[in-house]
Amino acid sequence: MKEHVGIVGMGLYIPKGRMTAKEIAEETKGNWTEQAIIEKLGIVQKVIPGEDDGTQEMGVRAAVNALENTRIDPEEIDLIICIGEEWKEYPLTTSGIYIQEKIGAKNAWAIDVQQRCCTTVSAMKIAKDIMLADKDIKCVMIVGGYRNGDFIDYTDNSLSMMYNLAAGGGAIILKKNYGKNLLLGSHIITDGSLARDVGVEFGGIVNPINAENLPKAYKSLKIFDEQHMKERLNEVSMKNWLYCIDKAFEKSGIGKEQLGYLAVLHFKYSMHKYLLDLLGLTEEQSIYLKDYGHIGQIDQILSLQLALEQGKIKDGTVISMIAAGIGYAWAANVIKWGPVI
Repeated sequence: MKEHVGIVGMGLYIPKGRMTAKEIAEETKGNWTEQAIIEKLGIVQKVIPGEDDGTQEMGVRAAVNALENTRIDPEEIDLIICIGEEWKEYPLTTSGIYIQEKIGAKNAWAIDVQQRCCTTVSAMKIAKDIMLADKDIKCVMIVGGYRNGDFIDYTDNSLSMMYNLAAGGGAIILKKNYGKNLLLGSHIITDGSLARDVGVEFGGIVNPINAENLPKAYKSLKIFDEQHMKERLNEVSMKNWLYCIDKAFEKSGIGKEQLGYLAVLHFKYSMHKYLLDLLGLTEEQSIYLKDYGHIGQIDQILSLQLALEQGKIKDGTVISMIAAGIGYAWAANVIKWGPVI
């Protein structure tokens, strides 16, 4: 059998806290109604973190859940690729190495990767490429936590596209020559013209937190150049996404018409429906995360797990995970579920 990489299984950590559409509307101070939050932004409720739900700890909990679900011995893991966010318990600590220690993956080495909401799809490509290139890497865990919603100022109407930011952790385990659930082709695009259009205004080298800006520093996720971002995304975003999907299928040697399930991040419902229509899919061939919000790069893992639980994915189903992240990045992969035939 040709060398390949397969998905062994997943793990999740979803905090218990929820913020409803009504509560989001109230936080906007009259800019948005509850009905508009639900109908336009597609948020019935979203997950919010509890007091002890740090980014790294949520990654640990998702990793433990993945080990329980797959019955993988942590000492079998050769590499941990951490997809956790920069907003975490302690700046400059390496999240993957922390997770490695907490789960007892003593034979692994770990590295953090960062590509915002594209990180999971990109990390899966990295993991596959490493496994096929390095005979010593046979089992990889991709894992991390996300809670960038902490930075949202709901009175800033320009941020409405990010009112859905939520919290949680996810993990996915891959094995070389696993014999099923094949990770096939992937394709990624980045556009540096959008690199500084969105970011947290205070807390870095340019604008350190001080006594003057402290009251707003921790709610300072901003769109720095709203007009440029809107115009550029309108010009290239859907085109880039469709190109990534086309290239991923081309690299996989599978016709795009075989696509049976789309694991996609949460964004406004009209765009979700538009994308399904473009791909010739029904709403039964995806899951709209209206009761979770957007847990960043964890969305694709969550969507895949929910689809398996709901019977939307069976042996032979062709899946595409797609993602987009500020910076800006677009990515897609192809997975064929079930045994290799």
